[in-house]
Amino acid sequence: MSYVSCALRAAAPRCLAPPWRNPRPLSSTTGPTARKSVPYQKTLKEEGSGSGEPSRPPPPSAEVVVIGGGSLGCQTTYHLAKQGVSSVVLLERDRLTSGTTWHTAGLLWQLRPSDVEVELLAHTRDVVSRELPAETGLHTGWVENGGLFIASNKQRLDEYKRLMSIIENCPVTGIQVRADDFGVKRVYAVETAHGTIQTPCVVNCAGVWARALGRLAGVQVPLVAMHHAYVVTERIEGIQNMPNVRDHDASVYLRLQGDALSVGGYESNPIFWEEVSEKFAFGLFDLDWDVFTQHIEGAINRVPVLEKTGIKSTVCGPESFTADHKPLMGEAPEVRGFFLGCGFNSAGMMLGGGCGRELAHWVIHGRPEKDMYGYDIRRFHRSLTDNNRWIRERSHESYAKNYSVVFPHDEPLAGRNARKDPLHEELLRQGCVFQERHGWERPGWFSPGGAAPVLDYDYYGAYGRERHGDYTYNRLLGDEYTFDFPPHHDIIKKECLTCRNALALFDMSYFGKFYLVGPEATKAVNWLFTADVSKAPGSTVYTCMLNQRGGVESDLTVSRISPGDPASPLAPTFEGDGYYLAIGGAVAQHNWSHITSVLQDMKLQCKLLDCSEELGMMSIQGPLSRVVLQEVLDTDLSNEAFPFSTHKLTTAAGCTVRAMRLSFVGEMGWELHVPREDCVKVYRAVMQAGARHGITNAGYRAIDSLSIEKGYRHWHADLRPDDTPLEAGLAFTCKLKSSIPFLGREAVEAQKAKGIFRRLVCFTTEDKVPMFGLEAIWRDGEVVGHIRRADFGFAIDKTIAYGYIRDPAGGPVSLDFVKSGSYQLERMGVTYPAQAHTRSPFDADNKRVKGFY
Repeated sequence: MSYVSCALRAAAPRCLAPPWRNPRPLSSTTGPTARKSVPYQKTLKEEGSGSGEPSRPPPPSAEVVVIGGGSLGCQTTYHLAKQGVSSVVLLERDRLTSGTTWHTAGLLWQLRPSDVEVELLAHTRDVVSRELPAETGLHTGWVENGGLFIASNKQRLDEYKRLMSIIENCPVTGIQVRADDFGVKRVYAVETAHGTIQTPCVVNCAGVWARALGRLAGVQVPLVAMHHAYVVTERIEGIQNMPNVRDHDASVYLRLQGDALSVGGYESNPIFWEEVSEKFAFGLFDLDWDVFTQHIEGAINRVPVLEKTGIKSTVCGPESFTADHKPLMGEAPEVRGFFLGCGFNSAGMMLGGGCGRELAHWVIHGRPEKDMYGYDIRRFHRSLTDNNRWIRERSHESYAKNYSVVFPHDEPLAGRNARKDPLHEELLRQGCVFQERHGWERPGWFSPGGAAPVLDYDYYGAYGRERHGDYTYNRLLGDEYTFDFPPHHDIIKKECLTCRNALALFDMSYFGKFYLVGPEATKAVNWLFTADVSKAPGSTVYTCMLNQRGGVESDLTVSRISPGDPASPLAPTFEGDGYYLAIGGAVAQHNWSHITSVLQDMKLQCKLLDCSEELGMMSIQGPLSRVVLQEVLDTDLSNEAFPFSTHKLTTAAGCTVRAMRLSFVGEMGWELHVPREDCVKVYRAVMQAGARHGITNAGYRAIDSLSIEKGYRHWHADLRPDDTPLEAGLAFTCKLKSSIPFLGREAVEAQKAKGIFRRLVCFTTEDKVPMFGLEAIWRDGEVVGHIRRADFGFAIDKTIAYGYIRDPAGGPVSLDFVKSGSYQLERMGVTYPAQAHTRSPFDADNKRVKGFY
């Protein structure tokens, strides 16, 4: 762990800022009375910044205009230039770094719960420690003094083990957006107080001002501004060789700053900056000691000398925070050519280098090099990005829990009940413990203890709110705060085994449900999807969507349909051809945006319609599913009449439904796609018919276990945009034997010819230990990869884990290479013998899904 003590320019102010205070003992918890949140505008502003005239006249046009001269804006501009963009303009309303970068604590931690984040941080380190000094001859302020993470309890220790051309004074006043001939909104120009710059691309790196800048273009930027503070102590004798310290359990960090320490953290009651001032530059707020004092005890506990050490200065400035404490990046869904690089949750300096490079690649090539979905603005559904209650609540909770242990099965308490499916109340009464995904409340598992409703957010008792007392849902979450098997393990086991031995009903209504229709719909699907989906109406095909580099942007099912007469949510009217797309609800917005962008770029005559809210979806799975559903559905369910991967409109309990014979758990079963108003009636009919056959409700915790047991992929777990179908074992989804071109085909064919240099492999362990991902994969005494996804398989009674492996010698990873190795999986420093599988460990011949038991 190291830190940067100044911003990325030679004349940047050091990250020690006025107002200077009289020395105050750090243990003084009374201090001055709570201060109003008044910006301290005196600091550095008097030194000549913000003269009113731009540092140079704006050019009439540019390939890319970056707005905001903080860490991210500077890094993005730097990397755009390095990657060959010849005309880049960086606009800063005041002076470079004048918003939030100038007062950064400058820390760079490298222990993160994501392989991608570790790589992003490593590039920032390279830029500030090696590249910039070599290119400019200037010292960036990089200090390499190491870091120390402190664990105060077993759970925290377990978590640690598991991880291992610049124009200033030129404010933007408007962004011109124009619709092209197909009605697609695109960036046209940037208006400033000193002239207009025509450009097809804008990058919003405006920090806490990013939301206001987005509004100029009609783009929603879901972030909030808060006060974030640290204090700098007086000189401490003998501290010069101390590493930087992060004590998560005390929610405090200690950073070496010369012969003093910076002390800061994340409190449970941060102050929101309600009215973001356009004129705020190089400014600070008065520190509210009533808020900050909660960090003092933890700091003194770690460094007792602090109790008698005075405070030299306080730094309390604005920072932008998001709903999941991750940045907002990528092209906005509302306007083509409008990119985001903001909402960095006080980690802009830390992530700036890596994210700046990825954002530059995104702008130039249409996508980043790495898997950046966790930062992509498209991870949020459009109904949430302008939902102020959801943004505020979730941003607060993410801030307050920033230093909390990240447990595998934790769920947010903030921003809940934003989107409910038609079976929500029905399942709640039956003990459903819900998970939150994409704003949806989806079934997680079913508690025998009865209803566990999610209550309105209580802000953990902050801001004078009363904390919920006997909060059943929160208690159930707390019971699972462990890295061992959770106490509800046996309940989920029962759901899984009932599905394997009888039948279970899964409410999957949160799924994205789109129609792609129109005269050129078939041309569109041939290009979008890897598999041949342009079959006769009644067919359903599992397929992938790829990017230009052959990486998997999605996996989904596509069904060919006939037009409805009259139109209904189950069958819209259309001219030409029609296709029904069913997509995992947590990634529905990502899919919508990807498909929309491709259709716009190809200028095809077809429409994408979203019926996700109008339709519910139930999946009835298990060896007895046919027996039960035959009593409910008005159609023959035999293999001959209703084979696997087909669908048809039929009736259930007097309601029209679309039945699809599919499975995501590896059993014979059907999905019922039902108009919203009919869902409860159909659900009750199925449960009544299944009662004497032992039917049970089951949730997504069971789906996770059942699907990994069968070897089915989860997008963005064992399948990401930087994985190809050949690497992921999904070559069967690619129509390579046909001559039909599809997006990413050339990359897949090139990889096939060259060889596969990493491959997704299934592992099982005889030792019954829980695994969750990021465990190291050892082959013949060498680390060859890490686990992406893991769960327990109850039917085979083993831990199952999937991860990509490489040959340390650099050669291709063939099936023989996989089979010939001896493997171990390392969990929290302990290795366990593992068996590698080249086929699914459960029903490898797919007999069960075809109805052969």
